[in-house]
Amino acid sequence: MNILLYLSDYMIPVVILYLIVFGILMKVPVYDEFVKGAKEGFRVVLGILPTLVGLMAGIGMLRASGFLDWIAGLLAPAAELVHFPAQLVPLAIVRMFSSSAATSLVLDIFKEYGPDSYLGTLTSIMMSCTETIFYTMSVYFMTAKVTKTRYTLSGALFATLIGIAASTILTGMLLQ
Repeated sequence: MNILLYLSDYMIPVVILYLIVFGILMKVPVYDEFVKGAKEGFRVVLGILPTLVGLMAGIGMLRASGFLDWIAGLLAPAAELVHFPAQLVPLAIVRMFSSSAATSLVLDIFKEYGPDSYLGTLTSIMMSCTETIFYTMSVYFMTAKVTKTRYTLSGALFATLIGIAASTILTGMLLQ
């Protein structure tokens, strides 16, 4: 295990050094290519910025208006039926739209229940087992100009459902 920790400390510098040396050996102007890539990155950021602002504003309004709490109350009986804590329903919903908004909900859960509690552990595992579906689809599909999404949304929603179920099962197994 110590060897992995040692290797992980040097992995990124070694990869960067390898790319620079390889570029020099191949007679590629490494710095010029880096600058060109950074400029392209800024253009991408400017292209997706309106979508990001819209998503964050929408999530903020849903949260401030109490709509998420209302939805959580509505879905609480179904959540309890499948042994999923009703307190985490808003997190499961918000996670599909925004990782930063979900992180703020995670911090609220940690403050209220503690990070080592059942809900805190389940929250941590659930955050790593799910994805920001709508953010990813809107930003990356818009950037790549993908128009035919076919089964992407249904597949992503199914994967998120499986991720939530897996996190619930894993947390139950961990804390037994």
